[in-house]
Amino acid sequence: MGVDDGADIGPGAHECKMQVQFAGRCPRPRPGAGPQVDEWMISSVQSVVCDTAGRYDEAVLVNPHTHVAGRSHDHRVSDHVRAGRLHGLASEVDDRLAGVAGGGRFVHSFGLYCSLVMRTIDWHDDHIVAIDQTLLPHTMTMVELRTVDEVIDAVQRLVIRGAPALGVAGALGTAIAALDAQRRGLGADHVIREAARVASARPTAVNLAWGVQRCLDAIDGGAEAMVCAAIALVQEDIDTNRELSRRGAELVRSLADGPLGIHTHCNAGGLACVEWGTALGIVRALHEAGGVREVFVDETRPLLQGARLTAFELTAMGIAHRVVVDGAGASVIGRGMVDVVIVGADRVAANGDVVNKIGTYPLALAAHRAGVPFVVAAPESTIDRATPDGLAVHIELRDPSEVVSMSPPGQTATGAPTTITPAGTGAWNPAFDVTPWDLVTALVTEARVVRLAAGQSI
Repeated sequence: MGVDDGADIGPGAHECKMQVQFAGRCPRPRPGAGPQVDEWMISSVQSVVCDTAGRYDEAVLVNPHTHVAGRSHDHRVSDHVRAGRLHGLASEVDDRLAGVAGGGRFVHSFGLYCSLVMRTIDWHDDHIVAIDQTLLPHTMTMVELRTVDEVIDAVQRLVIRGAPALGVAGALGTAIAALDAQRRGLGADHVIREAARVASARPTAVNLAWGVQRCLDAIDGGAEAMVCAAIALVQEDIDTNRELSRRGAELVRSLADGPLGIHTHCNAGGLACVEWGTALGIVRALHEAGGVREVFVDETRPLLQGARLTAFELTAMGIAHRVVVDGAGASVIGRGMVDVVIVGADRVAANGDVVNKIGTYPLALAAHRAGVPFVVAAPESTIDRATPDGLAVHIELRDPSEVVSMSPPGQTATGAPTTITPAGTGAWNPAFDVTPWDLVTALVTEARVVRLAAGQSI
């Protein structure tokens, strides 16, 4: 189905174009794996750019999402239009989508700030479409990944990053391997070998291998079943993190009175997931209830995911925030400027030790000293029961060049780096650190709250 129509959307409007595309038919949902997939899944919808009253607004109708048997996960298009803006177009699109896939999602944003319901990673026809996070916040570029090698490269270069998003990338990357094997007449052994390559692209984040396995679980059904299993994980991630965020916001309100000052590290928002974040998802849920005063964001050296990505998301949500250098994080906590620290996790060991972006452990120490709650938000898939404690986790060491040189802002992937140290200076560049369980006030998942520091076990 395609739509390419003009619509009267208000003063100054001159062009609105839209295209709806189906990802494919999925007749065999995977039992017990989250939402049951109905006949069709919608993959992606092109952007709609409208000139309204002399200012360009980017109205993005993104991914009407999976139509789930018996219920729809999405609000109708018109629910997302405020003050009548683009109302005519919304009504038209709403009508067109209502009978197609259970409704759609319509949002708008200004300038370069894309809507936070835009999917970080998704499936289109036979390949992955993802935001290139190395170019944010100044450039919004979508990349297409069509081979296993391209998926691995994107994961290793942090084009795709964040534990939940890596889980989805693992599943979709394995689906690409299955389709490649089908086209070339190769067997299951080829798919399993390629899947192993995807799973090992980054060793510390447990979700990557978990997502690969979720797709491999459908291997007996062939490539079509594997694609369907991988696509189902996309919506499952959204549902999981929405519930985690609701549960986490409820917990935080029980720990501290709002409006709250919140400290966070790295990026555990929608960009680290498919659409709805973990730690930043809790912040978002609190904000929507009027419960956030200000958020302090560590810049998160060396790749500045806090300054580039979390600040980007907070700006788009309209949440007051300030960026601080990593070395100032403990002082922010110690001076009483925040009421709670909320971070994500890349892996949680069986004893509750938390592996997260380097620089998390010092925040936990400062929070413990100051008596400030330290909350970790992570889906159940991030808990690695096979790993006894944090010391048993292989910590990824990244290229020293990330520390001894810097790329121009907004050109992390393509700009020529500038060396900032004397020639011959080396660097130790671990991507993660380990926060002991007894410093964690609570671990929040989509299913439960575990008060680790109080002695509760996973």
